[in-house]
Amino acid sequence: MKEEISLLKYSNTNTYLIEGERGAILFDTGWAGTFPAFCAELGRLGKRLDNIDHVVISHFHPDHYGIAQEIADKGPVILACDVQKEYLHAADAVFEKDKRMRFFPIRDDKVKLITLAESRSVLAGLGIDGELLHTPGHSDDSISLWLDEGSLFVGDLNPLYELELHKGTEIGKSWERLLALDPKTVYYGHAKTAVLDMAENGEGSLPGTRTKAGKIRVSDEPEKDIDRSKWYDLVADIMKYIDKGWQLERIARKTGADPGFVEDVTRMYLTHTNVGVQGILDRIEIKNK
Repeated sequence: MKEEISLLKYSNTNTYLIEGERGAILFDTGWAGTFPAFCAELGRLGKRLDNIDHVVISHFHPDHYGIAQEIADKGPVILACDVQKEYLHAADAVFEKDKRMRFFPIRDDKVKLITLAESRSVLAGLGIDGELLHTPGHSDDSISLWLDEGSLFVGDLNPLYELELHKGTEIGKSWERLLALDPKTVYYGHAKTAVLDMAENGEGSLPGTRTKAGKIRVSDEPEKDIDRSKWYDLVADIMKYIDKGWQLERIARKTGADPGFVEDVTRMYLTHTNVGVQGILDRIEIKNK
């Protein structure tokens, strides 16, 4: 039986519910304070929190484990690999800086530590055919989830359309190992799902927004563009609202930018360490070539 995959879109981070014949896992969570939105999204999809067995975190950055403990308090067990053990609390201080933020640190007694080699048998117990793989590059604790039917969940591992930029790096080496599995679909933490056609052209196609050279589409209606000279301020504003934990739709409404462009900026800001406005603009041009 093929696993059922559901995208939960309630935060800046894409999270995924993977259901097997005998159980389910949640891959990644959203920013602290999004637990009510998470529950509402589950309800919208007709899913139940008490049917989730494990929460798997691709890497322990604030936007991926912000509500992991709140979810675990309702029953699911946080499943972490041994390569992640030293990182479970690495970003707690980010939340602690803002006392108004509703954040619950992960409780170590709620974490089930396993080796990568053990992951296949643990998933098989849920009726999920696959395994967890160590894929460093974005961070040392980054892991990916591989399903034998061809689905790949990579968290913040840089998307394939940037692969040329990362040849010879740890990111490139992680992708080499993953592409050797011949994935059919790649699910990202901050980018649109990529459906790959490796047999025909050796690379994946990314459905989604393409922008005109030199301009950014800022609104679906009416049809209007803004000048390149305005890009910098627009991206800076989007980054500011990302830091506040705003959801994509709210940022798009506030800035007037096209939701696809906001999603691109969000993904690039959250997946590139210390990236600045110009670095994001450069990567957007690479994507849209």
